[in-house]
Amino acid sequence: MKHRSALTAILLSAMIGGTGVLFAGCGTTTEAVVPPDEEFGHRYDGTAPDGRTTYVIVPPDSGTTYMYYPAVYDTVHVRHIPVAADLAQIEVLVKGSFPDSCTELHSVDQSRVEHIVTVDLRMRKPRGTVCASVMRPYRFYVLLDGQYDGGSYTLKLNGRVHNFVIRPEEAVSDAEARS
Repeated sequence: MKHRSALTAILLSAMIGGTGVLFAGCGTTTEAVVPPDEEFGHRYDGTAPDGRTTYVIVPPDSGTTYMYYPAVYDTVHVRHIPVAADLAQIEVLVKGSFPDSCTELHSVDQSRVEHIVTVDLRMRKPRGTVCASVMRPYRFYVLLDGQYDGGSYTLKLNGRVHNFVIRPEEAVSDAEARS
């Protein structure tokens, strides 16, 4: 019987203490913090805290022959910012790793048919060159052409599908907050 009373007292104490914490948390307001990788326009120059280096596409050396491949990537962040009451601009952050010390980004091509956006990101490697086998993590930013109204979209990046949604009510409230 003593054991049951002690257990009941502990449970009641925990419930009362937990309720106090619950009520204390209800009275506060906190602004949602957007992670940098989800924030439109945010860039890391050089190497980011996650160890990935930001790359831009540079023209190939004219005296070198290359082999070309679809870029290898592991994650995509679709970021948007309102540009008008019901339109948004879209930016894509691509994260991946080069498979060796010689491979680099070569080109990015994009097309759009209504709500389907196709992006081809290619990499190149010098033909006949011996390269150290080392993974080099990268990040690459792609600003998509055009403006996007509210709705569901499909991004096809090198054949892989990534769905995203632009909500008009978010674009309007974001646009009002910025003015």
